[in-house]
Amino acid sequence: MSAGLQGAIETAPITRLHEHRSYDPADFAVPSGREEEWRFTPLRRLRGLHGDAPLPAAKVTVEVDPAPEVKTFTAERASGQLGRTFIPADRVSARAYASFDEATVVTVPARAQASRPTIVTVTGQGTDGAGFGHLLLQAEPNSRAVIVLDYRGSATYADNVEIVVGDGAALSVVSLQDWADDTVHLSQHYATLGRDANLRHTAVTLGGSVVRLAPSIRYDGPGGDAELTGLYFADAGQHLEHRLFVDHDVPNCRSRVSYKGALQGDQAHAVWIGDVLIRPEATGTDTYEYNRNLVLTLEILTGEIVGAGHASASGRLEDQHLFYLMARGIPFEEARRLVIRGFFGLLIDTIEVPELRDRIAKAVEGELTKSLPGVQR
Repeated sequence: MSAGLQGAIETAPITRLHEHRSYDPADFAVPSGREEEWRFTPLRRLRGLHGDAPLPAAKVTVEVDPAPEVKTFTAERASGQLGRTFIPADRVSARAYASFDEATVVTVPARAQASRPTIVTVTGQGTDGAGFGHLLLQAEPNSRAVIVLDYRGSATYADNVEIVVGDGAALSVVSLQDWADDTVHLSQHYATLGRDANLRHTAVTLGGSVVRLAPSIRYDGPGGDAELTGLYFADAGQHLEHRLFVDHDVPNCRSRVSYKGALQGDQAHAVWIGDVLIRPEATGTDTYEYNRNLVLTLEILTGEIVGAGHASASGRLEDQHLFYLMARGIPFEEARRLVIRGFFGLLIDTIEVPELRDRIAKAVEGELTKSLPGVQR
């Protein structure tokens, strides 16, 4: 049985890694796997999303169930509303921006208080061909809202999610990657926070064959506060990759990152990269990143667990917790489930949508039923 777990700080300077941006895919070389930002990604499994060969179109639908106070519409690339707060950071992101037909725009009007979550459901209709998409989520000044992105079905898909949080606004975005097992999904989330704005971004990645999600944060005024949390569970054959970048270039802003993951099964791979750039002008910055991986049935063959302003750790189930429960008559498998529930529980409890909390908890339970025999005790 083999597995891979990487939780690393990039070996190249952060400023160089994130400085090259363009809307034109041709401005990026086709990745070879030797590049720092692509060295952990299984390029052969991307079905050409990173290449330059034409790909047949696949059907991916986007449906929005908005809160009564929220506005939603579609927009073309030429409308002038899209791409104003970001420039694509890699070739796949640029290709997605150049290739989508129309974007879905979700707007929370100024001073509006959304009475319930807005649900955006992205559904893949098959893996024959590729789909490209663009979402614009904007919370106008002093508004409050929760938006859920629910990815499901089968697809080969690349998209950009543009998140704009206006001055004094508070926006919670939950991105649930609950794809079918044959899906390949590469996504960039670009968030911009205004003065005294608050963003809570939660990524939950459970499904898919290869999923690479890259949230990034920039600040457009002092007082911005970003909290990024994540949960992932890699099963046999899955590659789940999360790459975060927080760019502190404005004074007196805050960021907190907390991700938890578990791995089990043959050829399960998880990658977590957390980059924070604190520029000279960003005085008064308050930032911290934490990543914790729970390895269940795996042996770690490679890993670069480095701490430099980060806390990153990996380990197996803690024996003392299991022994404590088993000494009280709880069978091993049930004790194991209880420990794992506790590992993820606090993070799941922070999700602001009760139905989603229940769904994610049940999905984690489902992952645990796939455990292979012969778990080390």
